[in-house]
Parts: sequence; C-alpha cells; structure tokens
Amino acid sequence: MLPAKSAPNTETGEIMNKKVTKTPKATKSPAKTGKKAAKKSECRILSAKEDKVVSIPAKQSAASEREESHLKRWLRENRITEVECLVPDMTGNARGKIIPAAKFSHDFGTRLPEGIFATTVTGEYIDEYDQIVSPSDSDMYLRPDPNTVRTVPWASDPTVQIIHDCFTKEGKPHDLAPRNVLRRVIERYDALGLKPIIAPELEFFLVQKNTDPDFPLQPPAGRNGRPETARQSYSIDAVNEFDPILDLMYDYCEAMELDVDTLIHESGAAQLEINFIHADPLSRADQVFLFKRTMREAAMRHNIYATFLAKPMENEPGSSMHIHQSLVDAKTGKNVFIGKGGARHSDLFMNYLGGLQRYIPEAMAFFAPNVNSYRRLIYGEVSPKNVQWGYDNRTCGLRVPFDSPENMRVETRFAGSDVNPYLAIAATLACGLLGIEHKLQPTEPSTGYTHTSGFELPKSMQDSLEYLERSEALSAILGERFCRAYVCIKRKEYETFFRVISSWEREFLLLNV
Repeated sequence: MLPAKSAPNTETGEIMNKKVTKTPKATKSPAKTGKKAAKKSECRILSAKEDKVVSIPAKQSAASEREESHLKRWLRENRITEVECLVPDMTGNARGKIIPAAKFSHDFGTRLPEGIFATTVTGEYIDEYDQIVSPSDSDMYLRPDPNTVRTVPWASDPTVQIIHDCFTKEGKPHDLAPRNVLRRVIERYDALGLKPIIAPELEFFLVQKNTDPDFPLQPPAGRNGRPETARQSYSIDAVNEFDPILDLMYDYCEAMELDVDTLIHESGAAQLEINFIHADPLSRADQVFLFKRTMREAAMRHNIYATFLAKPMENEPGSSMHIHQSLVDAKTGKNVFIGKGGARHSDLFMNYLGGLQRYIPEAMAFFAPNVNSYRRLIYGEVSPKNVQWGYDNRTCGLRVPFDSPENMRVETRFAGSDVNPYLAIAATLACGLLGIEHKLQPTEPSTGYTHTSGFELPKSMQDSLEYLERSEALSAILGERFCRAYVCIKRKEYETFFRVISSWEREFLLLNV
C-alpha cells in the first residue's frame, strides 16, 4: 500500500481543486457529523519507490532482488494470504490472476497471454488477432509495481491488490499495455524537462440493481425511501440520502489510501462526482482505475449498482471525467504555464492549448471509447460540442479556470466516465505535447455560449476510429501497433453492437414499414 502523500505545495504551480462541498470522511468533524471515524488499515504500509519503466534483464539485478525481498517480507509480516495481480485492459477493467501469497512470494510475478489486449468488452477476439499479437501467441511477463500495493478492504481474508506492468520476454515494456502507453507519453515530457500534473473529476450514477438488460435503469431510493425526481445539483441533503454507501466508500478509500477529495451531487438523479487530489499522471490513472472497483463494491454491499456508463439513462445527463492538467519544470517545480512580464500565461501554455485544439478530434476514440459515449456527447445538455477554449467557460471543450497564477491550468471536458483512465490521460497529454513540439497557436478565447458555433468533434464511434486511424502524429507517440489494436477492438465492438435489434425498432418499425 502506498504511503499517504502530502498535498502538493501550491507554490510549485500544481493544480489546486477549489470545488468545496462534502469533504472526505477522514476529515469530517465528528462533533458535526456524529459519524464514526473511518477505519484504519490493519497492515503497515509498504514504502513506495520512484516509479519508472526500464527494461528488465534476464537475470535480476541486485536492486531488483532487494525489491523482491522487501515485498516478500512485507507480505509475510502482514500475514497476507492472497494477492490479486491486476493488469488494466483496453477497456480499463482489471484482468489478471489471484495467487496465494506464499506462491506469489516464491514466483515474484506471473504471466498472462498478450491476447488480453486483443479482446473486446464482450470477451470476443478481434478478427485481426493473428496480425496484432505475436505469431506464437506468447505470454507477457508481469512485474508488480511496489507503488501500487494496497489492501482489499472488502475481502474476507487478508488480501492485497497489486497493479502489474507487462513486459516482453526480452524484458522490454509491452507496447499494447495501456499503462505502458501512458508511460511512453510521460517519457516524452521527461526528455523536455517537464512533468505533467493531473487532477481527474469523475462522475457516476447510483442505480437500482438491474438483472435484465432489456429493462431501463432506474434511480435508487435514498434514506427517505423515495428515488430522486428533481434536479439536485450541489445539494448536500441529496448526497446525505446515500450516506451509508458513501461512508463505506470513504472507509474503503482510506484503507487503500486513494487520494479522493471533494464529493458533490451532480444534476442527474443519484448522480455524484468525486474529485482526486492533483499529482503525477500515472498515479492518478491508477487511482481512477482502483476507485471504479471500490465504488462498485461499496454500492453492491448496499444492493445497488454504481455505474460509470457515459449515458446510462435516457432522460438523465451523461457522466464525464474532466481532466485538469498543468506542467511544472522538473528541476524547479514551477508551473511553466505562468506568464512572464505581466503576461497572463506563457507561450508554452498557448502551444499546449493549440495542440489540444488541433489533435483532440483525432484522439476522440480515447475520450469516447464506447457506442454509448456518443449519446452523452451528441445529446447532452452541457457536454462539449467543440474544441473552443475560454476562461471559466463551461460551454467550451477546453476551460481555463480563474485561479492564482501558480495554479494556471486547463481543464479538458471531453472524456466520459467510461474511459480507460490511462488512455484518456495519455491522449490528452499527447495532444498537448504535439502542440509544444510544433509550436501551435490556439484560437482567440470564446466568451459566450459556444454550443451554437457548430459541432467540431466526431459524432460516432465510426468517425472517431477513422480520425484515429489517419493520425500519424498520435500513432507515433502512443505506438503504431497499439493504435492499430485499439482501432480493431473498438471496430469489433461497434459491429457487435450494430447486430442487436433494439426495442425501438421493434416498436415503431415492425408493423409500420
């Protein structure tokens, strides 16, 4: 489990989240809330080490052996019985193996077929499987990342979960693994002496259990026994309706040391938003990945579902994952978006913004990765329709919040809550990087309502995949084989979806055409 990170110093120019509503349970005042303190993890915390990807030689180095010994000892001291070896797949779901702790300690890792990165969300293999994976359909070698060791607080036996990195048999990072794709982008920033800082805001719905997919989802009843019917944006009382679930969520998050920050009620029925404290991109992607598992589990314990579907209900708004981002100088820690000589922002900030405007349409397949994603974008009341930017303008796809100079940042509003966090963060950073490398310039900022300016984004999954397929710039950064595999997977998913005859077609076309 990671040690708790102190909140980054705002003087370094890192993002500061200003939204204040319901605070995490760990910081609640018992005198005001009357709630018990959050449960503490019974395990001592495994020390984190600097997070880098390097090629692993066939024979472990002395440093790797020490790391292995450290992890083995930690598992023994905390009497861990099982280890969940997690690998985020293309959708952002957890693949892997559950291994007895004693066997994990001896083996120090495991293997998985690389075919998990050529599989659709329905479990089907893509038609181009033999062209994407190695001819021998070989295994990947998994290495545990000690920065990601966390308890599984809902497990009945002492269990930990560890995110693993994927390597080829030659010891090189596997190019199809989403976590490695994000690292590729981060390394490009490292070469420029820059470090991205990320703060995600993740929306989701609580819904009644739905065991028959032919029936529409329904909002759950809160403590008062009634489901929500009115819009409840930022309502404290509406959040409190689901306190038992949210208290359990905060207990789990504290035990796992997830850096969740404020919680608010969004405009949809039982729609909530959780914010994460700003930090480096890989740790934020890891935390979103783990939080989705955690929130689903907390809801299931109360016999309801938590869903991160982008548009789960016909008459409710969609759910997004807004990504706040800034860049700091690797040596000084200063925000490089800050302007000099009285300027509002730097030339590099404008280049970054220009890159987002230019390349976001080509990257939309990562921000809207499912057929359902486009229901949020096309018909959503406040979802972005364009790549315009403006100061504190939520009708723009690119919003620059008003804040102190050291907290200068941009918020991208394109991603749905259904994204793979590794790929969505990698894509937005890649777009900004291309702007810096090519010194692109953005348009003038928009000051009014921009939804009437026209739709500047792909309107369907087919369109988005065609944009990505033609993007040589993104392919060069994210990886050619990865982009090809991703397009094949999403195209296969779209074909599978399109075969399904909907109830609307049966109702209105069956006897009328």
